[in-house]
Amino acid sequence: MTDTELCLICIGRTVILLLAANGAPVLARHWLKDRFSLPVDMGLTLGDGRALFGYRKTWRGIIVSVITTSLVATVLGMPALDGALFGLAAMSGDLLASFIKRRQGYAESSRVRSIDTIPESVMPALVLHAQLDLNVADILAVALTFFLIDVLLSPVLYRLNIKNRPY
Repeated sequence: MTDTELCLICIGRTVILLLAANGAPVLARHWLKDRFSLPVDMGLTLGDGRALFGYRKTWRGIIVSVITTSLVATVLGMPALDGALFGLAAMSGDLLASFIKRRQGYAESSRVRSIDTIPESVMPALVLHAQLDLNVADILAVALTFFLIDVLLSPVLYRLNIKNRPY
């Protein structure tokens, strides 16, 4: 396979892991409300007067993401450690997106689709590209697919009262 041929199975597996990594914290927040929601940045405010990440980025979310992604990876026939690394990389991308949005002056929970989906989908795909058998075209397809799923799924989750906002 070349760098331009797509591996649909590889893309599908990666998107499933992304949905697990990013969906688990949303479901945990829905079910647990504010219980165990210790902010990653511990309320730290930087010199610009804005939070480092914000109160919505919690240790609970990271832990739930890593555990869930580990379990899903094993179901997909991958090592649990690869799943944990995937979840950690996805959450690192999510934290990077929050950091960028805070620096640009966006409020907590504001939606900037490109910033919200690209780091959290591309980072784990890059980190585990060999384990997931992804090439450059696959990674781009993963990012686009995750973006489109986010656009389509967010309003549904809002209507089901799982998300607080329709985006």
